[in-house]
Amino acid sequence: MLPGVKVYEIVKYVDERGFFAEIIRQDWKGLLDGDSVVQANLSLSYPVMIRAWHRHDRGQIDYFIVLRGSMKICVYDDKPASPTRGQLDEVIASAEKLQVVRVPGHYWHGTKTLGNRPSLTVYCVNQLYDAKNPDEERRAWNDPSIIDPKTSKPFDWNKPPHK
Repeated sequence: MLPGVKVYEIVKYVDERGFFAEIIRQDWKGLLDGDSVVQANLSLSYPVMIRAWHRHDRGQIDYFIVLRGSMKICVYDDKPASPTRGQLDEVIASAEKLQVVRVPGHYWHGTKTLGNRPSLTVYCVNQLYDAKNPDEERRAWNDPSIIDPKTSKPFDWNKPPHK
């Protein structure tokens, strides 16, 4: 994984009523790295919807938890002086296996809903959103300059996972 990208398994406490799970806690030092969560957001994405690429250059960190459906979360490093330049991480997150996926905002990142039903994702951030001065830079979802290190070709969100 790229430095700072983490996947943290969430424990479900199951009983005859259903289940309970803590999705983020201040004392999860191994996940938060000293960050404080200051805002939580909810996002629904329709099947096969791609939300990419974007990054946050002023320090925002995202914590994604998929509550319904499945999604591919991709993270790409293109910083010229970075020792991990050109690395691309893919995480498959789903409601079936609860996880928190930590993405430092300085990496380009995006998501694609997998399967034939919408995904529902809660994501927490360490900085408040400022609509007048958003911490977002965007690229097209199919930007050919984002190279898949496995194929040395432009990253293809729609490539089957077994190819």
